[in-house]
Amino acid sequence: MKKPLAGKIAVVAGATRGAGRGIAVALGEAGATVYCTGRSVPGNPGMQNRPETIQQTADIVTARGGRGIPVRVDHTQPSEVAALFERVGELDILVNDIWGGDDVVEWGKKLWETNLEDGLGLLDRAIKTHIITSYYGLPRMRGGGLVIEITDGDAYFYRGHFFYDLVKTTVIRMAFALSQELKARGVIALAVTPGFLRSEWMLYHFGVTEANWRDAAQKAPSFLASETPLFVGRCVAALAADPNVHLKNGRVFASWDLADEYGVVDADGTRPHFVRWLQENQPEVAASWKKLDDTFYAYWGSTPYEMPG
Repeated sequence: MKKPLAGKIAVVAGATRGAGRGIAVALGEAGATVYCTGRSVPGNPGMQNRPETIQQTADIVTARGGRGIPVRVDHTQPSEVAALFERVGELDILVNDIWGGDDVVEWGKKLWETNLEDGLGLLDRAIKTHIITSYYGLPRMRGGGLVIEITDGDAYFYRGHFFYDLVKTTVIRMAFALSQELKARGVIALAVTPGFLRSEWMLYHFGVTEANWRDAAQKAPSFLASETPLFVGRCVAALAADPNVHLKNGRVFASWDLADEYGVVDADGTRPHFVRWLQENQPEVAASWKKLDDTFYAYWGSTPYEMPG
């Protein structure tokens, strides 16, 4: 099997489960050495006593042809993040997927109805952590490197909860800001969103498994358009292997569009397309999906740029 990322060093911050695990595994499939970070280790379970650990993720990375290295890191703690990058040294790929908010988002409540402490804590978990990780990781990025912020949605729409919406739109802007600051070093920064992610948490939430996941469509019909974490992971790996990825600098991209562009398929060989499913089955919802287009990026002052030389 071709290993386009052989020799590349990656850090996936927040690799315990969900998109982070899928991205780490896909980078391993492509031959990368992947440092898998997070807080969940054997004997110290994650939120809601979830069973996934960074050791499991690293083992899968290695089994798929890469080299997985688990490192327990609390990304809210600068000293632990600094120690991580001291250990890693130079790197080529940095993925910021730290989240940890599934147990504190109070869906259906307005800002003034939510638990303020939980909301502010979410900003620490899912924004502050990205800043700390970038602060210590970016100085070690090699030229031609790639920084990816993982978000939710590539469009203007309200994401259903004040703090959740704030987090997911902030990391898009963060990718843009980093793209401007990293230009002179030839390092690319962009944001990526999965579609309806069929993560371990979502399977648990709907009371299904990967074997019978379609049964969840009785509660959420759009779950039929869901994707496994490996799907967005393979899209990230394709970006990392693309010699023209600099043309995407500073923007946000969806897994379904990247999959069409790069020929990516999910674990079962399918190619889910969340927005296309909405257009065909829930057109009123699809109509609210105001994709961030060239006019929006022009307002930001962001344009694709050619690498120096």
